[in-house]
Amino acid sequence: MRNFKQILQIAFTYMGTIVGAGFATGKEILLFFTRYGWTATITIAAATVLFVWIGIKLMLIAHDIGAESYEDLNKELFGPRIGEVVSLFTLVILFGVTSVMLAAGGSLFREHLELPYQAGLFLTLLLTYLLLNKGMSGILAVNSVVVPIMLLFTAAIVWNTSSSPGSDNWLTLSGNFPWHRVWFAPILYASYNLAMAQAVLVPLGRTIKDKRVLFWGGMAGGAGIGVLLLACHYSLSAKMPGITGYEIPMGHLIQPLGKFVQFLYVLVIFSEILTTFLSNVYGLALQLKQRAKLNLRLIIIGILAGCYLISQIGFSKLLEVLYPLFGVVSLVWFVMLIWRRETLLRKAKH
Repeated sequence: MRNFKQILQIAFTYMGTIVGAGFATGKEILLFFTRYGWTATITIAAATVLFVWIGIKLMLIAHDIGAESYEDLNKELFGPRIGEVVSLFTLVILFGVTSVMLAAGGSLFREHLELPYQAGLFLTLLLTYLLLNKGMSGILAVNSVVVPIMLLFTAAIVWNTSSSPGSDNWLTLSGNFPWHRVWFAPILYASYNLAMAQAVLVPLGRTIKDKRVLFWGGMAGGAGIGVLLLACHYSLSAKMPGITGYEIPMGHLIQPLGKFVQFLYVLVIFSEILTTFLSNVYGLALQLKQRAKLNLRLIIIGILAGCYLISQIGFSKLLEVLYPLFGVVSLVWFVMLIWRRETLLRKAKH
């Protein structure tokens, strides 16, 4: 029973780390899958295989080499010098994405709850600081609550969609895109998200002692991500192409269930923003602690303060430059992770 509980915690943490604001709102799913039509069902299956396979590998390698942070993993993959450069670049990107995630929480409060932007920022910062005082156990606990709720709301949306006129669109919808774009999308999506998720999956792999728990947790988490992707794609397809014009497509899909349910779903989206923000800050803190040898709590406070300052001015222009570059780096990292696994495991045994 203890192992089963740990497996669920790992699965929910894996899912919660991947399911950020873009996923929960439906924007990412439209961009990488649904707009390509019926083939999205197949590409989601391909992405799910990658999330299961590489997610398990990532945690098992981190476990075998005793990686304290993602820098240890990158140094093994690329060598000490290049690995350090890749880790520094990842740190910059992760800090930028984390700042944008915080800003998203403020915007959600302002636009959908009609509360001050700063209120969203301060609540996110306060909850993050309190939860991170508990370390990895805090991250596991919050994901164990938020992710099942997200699954329930997704099931409600699917149930509501099943009786709509376009419920079979996910099997018939056409998309006029070149085949290489269609098949490159799931690879790019999985590689980018896993490269970001290493910030929490690496220390998670080191924390959990039983490799079987890591294996089954990765299996359940990767499969769960696939189920969520398919469920959201199914619901979004029913409203194509008009759904592409909404900033929060999933929020539009839940409107028929009533204002109160829609309000609750906005809170779920905020919770998903919080879980990803929480995971990113924790990964950054471990990385900086390894470099600076400072107290972890002070580092967390410094990261939260930096994110708050950047969230006041925005980060979009920098991300426009860094995102495509990070996409390329994440693909290289992805390939190296697959290629070097056996070497790493043999090295770890010696």
